[in-house]
Amino acid sequence: MTTTLDKVEHEALNLPEPERAFLADRLLNSLGGNALSDIDAAWVAEAERRYAEHKAGKRHSIPASEVFAEADSLTQ
Repeated sequence: MTTTLDKVEHEALNLPEPERAFLADRLLNSLGGNALSDIDAAWVAEAERRYAEHKAGKRHSIPASEVFAEADSLTQ
């Protein structure tokens, strides 16, 4: 690797996780094409399947307050 690339990599790896995720997304999107299209398509299909189950009464909703409370308890 070049010295510049080594420096950029070192600095990027020392960023906080949310900033690294943002940077990774920006870098992948800069490559052109659809690097994440298969993953995106799978998530869209999953969301549509879950929504159809919810509309058919096969899946119940959970209040956001419960979801956030559970998420908060997992991070402590």
